[in-house]
Amino acid sequence: MAALLDVMAVRATGDPGAALVDCGEPGGRVEERVCEVLVVGGGTGGVAAALAAARAGRRVCLLEETDWVGGQLTAQGVAALDEHEHIERFGGTRSYYVLREAIRDHYRRLSPALASAKHPNPGSCWVTRLAFEPRVAVQALLGMAAPHVDAGRLEILARAKAVRAEVLRDRIESVLAVSLDDRRWTRIRPVIVIDATELGDLLPLAGAEYVVGAETKAETGEPHAQPLEPKAHCVQSFTYTFVLENTGPGHSHVIPEPERYEHYRDGQPFSLRIHVHGGEIYGEETRWLEYQVLDQAPGTKGGLWTYRRLIDASLFPSGSGYADDISMINWPGNDYRDRSILDRSPLEQAGALQDAKRVSLGFLHWLQTEAPRPGAPPGFPELKPRPDVFDTADALGKHPYIRECRRLRSLKTIVEQEVSAEYQRGARAQHFQDSVGLGWYPIDIHNSGPDDVGVSCRTRPFQIPLGALIPVRVRNLLAGAKNLGATHITNGCYRLHPIEWNVGEAAGALAAFVLENGHDPAAVHADPRLRREFQRRLVGEGIPLYWFTDVGVDHPAFSALQLAAVTGEVTGAPDRLEAAALPADVRRRFGL
Repeated sequence: MAALLDVMAVRATGDPGAALVDCGEPGGRVEERVCEVLVVGGGTGGVAAALAAARAGRRVCLLEETDWVGGQLTAQGVAALDEHEHIERFGGTRSYYVLREAIRDHYRRLSPALASAKHPNPGSCWVTRLAFEPRVAVQALLGMAAPHVDAGRLEILARAKAVRAEVLRDRIESVLAVSLDDRRWTRIRPVIVIDATELGDLLPLAGAEYVVGAETKAETGEPHAQPLEPKAHCVQSFTYTFVLENTGPGHSHVIPEPERYEHYRDGQPFSLRIHVHGGEIYGEETRWLEYQVLDQAPGTKGGLWTYRRLIDASLFPSGSGYADDISMINWPGNDYRDRSILDRSPLEQAGALQDAKRVSLGFLHWLQTEAPRPGAPPGFPELKPRPDVFDTADALGKHPYIRECRRLRSLKTIVEQEVSAEYQRGARAQHFQDSVGLGWYPIDIHNSGPDDVGVSCRTRPFQIPLGALIPVRVRNLLAGAKNLGATHITNGCYRLHPIEWNVGEAAGALAAFVLENGHDPAAVHADPRLRREFQRRLVGEGIPLYWFTDVGVDHPAFSALQLAAVTGEVTGAPDRLEAAALPADVRRRFGL
């Protein structure tokens, strides 16, 4: 057995090979487990998948290689949610709203100001409607899982990594996993397997067909795909986020200059100037904006500090434990874009992750010592790293924030022209009759190399097609995270928190559905009757399938209207997302 990468053991200094784990061969030291649904990867989508299958009464095993569930919500540090303008009333699943409210309830108990707010945001940040400390989301997720764990339906194996899959006649028969802590081996024999790993790691283990990097126009038909040759190295940058406390002028918490500091300072470069996109035309309507660290610069929405601030100390009373603001830094300055870690050896991955940590620590050092400070010498030495927030020695996330992973070759591949506002001119994106959920976010592609500035453009509110979760060949495998059947381009809008949660939840619900009915996932996709019944289950669980922003998941008409719309029996107004724009007779029929 080749050495494995322990992502939590990567350090910014020393030999990158020290993060590798030599587990040897399992031999006869293998514990056997049997479950109905195996979810590999306990990130945002993986937790949602496990909860959905467990709610349906299935026996579920969840593997997670770090010691925190939640992925981009928690261990990766993006605890300022990337959502959309309608999220407070529509566009998330019921269970996603349960998670958001559990997080908010934690802070309501600590702050009278937040307790009295309709939609409290502990960070008062300008990029999202909800920011929080990652550990609070971990506890919320574990709280949601607790009834299923206590009932014996859900088993969570933390610090466990899948290393091998046994496949027979296009079915995964077993998955071999090892504990990164004590080197104990476990062979799990499931009926259905969901890959919700951060990199799509189970796809090569299972021999499932997948795509890495940027495809060609000839392959996808996308107007802005690569013109001639695919580029496997063209993968969105990833980021080690970090959390800082603003201790105020007169304090100094400057970290040592990390290795290769000048190289990354000048090569990234470390800057408060970013390339801003935002038009409906792919790659057009771009401009440069110069931000400030603490203050709001002209033409901007705020400073770097309040961009993804997790805690606004002014909202909390004395004695609450929040004397100072806390902010999470996820900025182009600490994006790592030199090397992809997909389909690389564990040692190559460890080396790239080490470099990525140096980039983030370098950006932190630059903020403390060289960042422009209007009317004063450069640098903000009062910005204090908070290693306790992630429970890591270097104050960086336990896992890098992964934007793009291996992508499943699936029954349906979502392409640019189905979601981009450049090609979809109505209120909604292309309608998919096999919709299993919703999402909305711009196509936002972070740069994949030092000479690439990235691309962003608007989309229309879109759907998640069932076919994008189902492989072209392997019969009992489902995509449960960012590894669904998207392209390099559309991955840029399907990778965000509520969308990954919805993908995972739909995968978990589908796993439970096929176990109940005895069909393979592909049969559910192919049979309109089965698909309709599955969609009925989804809306019954509070998963919206069609965009009507004024009929939320708890509205009496939600289920009936959603089913009528997804099948084409009812069509939303071409220029509005509200059901209020439907003809009067249709509104009366649904009691609207």
